[in-house]
Amino acid sequence: MRNWTETTLGEIVEFTNGGAWNQSEYADAGIPVVRVSDIHDETVRLDGCKFLPPSSLDKYRKHLLREGDVVVATVGSHPTQPGSVVGRVACVPRTANGSLLNQNAVRLAPLDTRIDRSYLRYFSTTQTFRNYIIAHARGSANQVRMAISALRKMPIALPTLSTQCRIAGILGAYDNLTENNTRRIELLEEMARTIYREWFVNFRFPGHEKTSVKSGKGQIPEGWQVQKVTDAVDVDPPTTVRKEGVKPFVSMGSLSHNSMHITDIEERAGNSGSKFRNGDTLFARITPCLENGKTGFVQFLPNSAAVGFGSTEFIVLRSRTVSPEYVYLMARSEEFRENAIKSMSGATGRQRVQEACFDRFFIAHPPSELLQSFQSVVTPMFRLAYVLSLKNENLRQTRDLLLPKLVSGEISLETAEAEVAAQGA
Repeated sequence: MRNWTETTLGEIVEFTNGGAWNQSEYADAGIPVVRVSDIHDETVRLDGCKFLPPSSLDKYRKHLLREGDVVVATVGSHPTQPGSVVGRVACVPRTANGSLLNQNAVRLAPLDTRIDRSYLRYFSTTQTFRNYIIAHARGSANQVRMAISALRKMPIALPTLSTQCRIAGILGAYDNLTENNTRRIELLEEMARTIYREWFVNFRFPGHEKTSVKSGKGQIPEGWQVQKVTDAVDVDPPTTVRKEGVKPFVSMGSLSHNSMHITDIEERAGNSGSKFRNGDTLFARITPCLENGKTGFVQFLPNSAAVGFGSTEFIVLRSRTVSPEYVYLMARSEEFRENAIKSMSGATGRQRVQEACFDRFFIAHPPSELLQSFQSVVTPMFRLAYVLSLKNENLRQTRDLLLPKLVSGEISLETAEAEVAAQGA
C-alpha cells in the first residue's frame, strides 16, 4: 500500500440525499424515479418504477442521477437481517441516466479528481463498506437509518489515481464479460420465444405453405388437435423427495421476471413445498409475482432422476406430450399468463391462481414430427443459455474474490491483470 493516502469519504465524495415528493405529483410517464425498491444486484432496474412529469425537473434537479453515480440505500431493516435494504448499493446504469433519486437513499459522486468514479463504485460494493454500514446503522431491527454524517467519516485508503484506474479496469473487464454473456442469453431466449410464437401461435412453421387448414376451435393446420393444456402438460405432478439430508431449494426470489435462469439456489433440509425435476417449469401462483412474470426453467439438477424442492407458491408444469421447452415458452406467453391472472382469488395482496384455470386454456397440439423439429432447434439454445449463465456466476465469483484484494493492495495489479487475460477479457 505504498503511496496510498489515508482519508475519509467526506473528503473526496459528494453526498446528495434523494428527494421527497407527494404521491399526487407522480405521472403515468415522464422522468423515471429511482426508489430503494428499484435497487437490485448492484444496479438500478426501471421496469417497475414510477415517474414524475418533465415539468418537475427544474424543481428537483439536485436529485438528478447520472450514469456511473453510486446510490446507497440509507433506510430499511437492519443490514444483518435477511432481505435487508439499508446499505444496498447500485451503480447507475446508462438506462437510468437522467432519472431522479427518491428519499431514503443517497447519491455518491467524486468531489474532485482524487478519486476515480469507477473506483468509487467498486469500493462501495466491498465487504469493508458494508461492515461499516452494519456497525453504524442506528435504530431497531425492523427500521434502521444510516446517517450521512457517519458515512462521511468512513476511512478509506486511497491509491494513486492511475492505480485506481487500473483496478477499475481489471474489475470492469469481468463486468464486461458478464454483460456480453447476459446479452447473448437474452438474445437466445428472445429467439426461442419468437420461434415458439411463429410456429405454434401464428402457424408459420416450416412447411406451413403446403399444409391445409381445417376449422374447429378456430382455424388450425391439418393434423393438429385442439386440446386442453392439461392434456399435454401435468400441473403440479406428484413428485417424491426425501426428507433427510440437504437438497437444492429454490425460493421465489430465485426466479426472474424475464429470463429462464434460476439463481441463488440454496441447499436445505426437509421436503416441504413444490417438487420438481430437470425440464420442469416453475410458474408463480401468487400476486404480484405472477403479474411480474416470475417464471423459471429447471436445468441445474445433476441428472434426470434428481429432485429439488422450493416455494409453496410455485406451480410446477411438466411436459406430457409436448416438450419441456414448449411448456416454458408457453408459460411465458401473454395468453397463458392472462388466463391464470383472471382465475386469481383470495384476500387483496395475497391472491393465488386457481389450478382449475388450466382446464380452460386450449392449445393447438402440433404433430410429433414438428415437435421434434422444434426441440432440435431450441434445446441447444436453452443449454447454451444455461452454460453462459454458469460462466457469469464464475466470473462474478472471481471478480468478488479479487475486489477486496485489489482495493486493499493485497494482490499485485500484474497478477490480477494476468488473471483477466486468462478469462479472455
